[in-house]
Amino acid sequence: MSLQTIQISQSFNASVNNIFDTLSDHDTFGKLIGVPMKRIKDGETCVNGLGSIRDIKIGLLPSFQETITGFVDGQFIEYKITKGSPIKNHVGTLKFSEANGVTTLDYTIKLESKIPFTTGLIKAALGNGIRKGLKKYSNSL
Repeated sequence: MSLQTIQISQSFNASVNNIFDTLSDHDTFGKLIGVPMKRIKDGETCVNGLGSIRDIKIGLLPSFQETITGFVDGQFIEYKITKGSPIKNHVGTLKFSEANGVTTLDYTIKLESKIPFTTGLIKAALGNGIRKGLKKYSNSL
């Protein structure tokens, strides 16, 4: 088992505040990437911010939880899987920037599967699903 990295860069023809508000909302983000996601604990200073927890349920797999561990409004989100999941060492980082009315999202996910020989499969499925959802959202703007 080895740590794998997913790198995604996506541009949006909208302001960074608009994109950040949309992608930082757990329910909306889940819908965009096709994964049922629900906030189960509000963050410390805003509902989807630092300390908030989202529950994720994919198919027949048991649900798992991600906790927001880093949050700078309009700029940065970091989350980690904190409960239940066949994935370990999972950290997602979303960095937002804007130039000339175009927002760029640089999204990095590091992960490792607890199940031997499955990290690459999980990486491919997760990366492809997120890329597809973000591109579809970008094209809808």
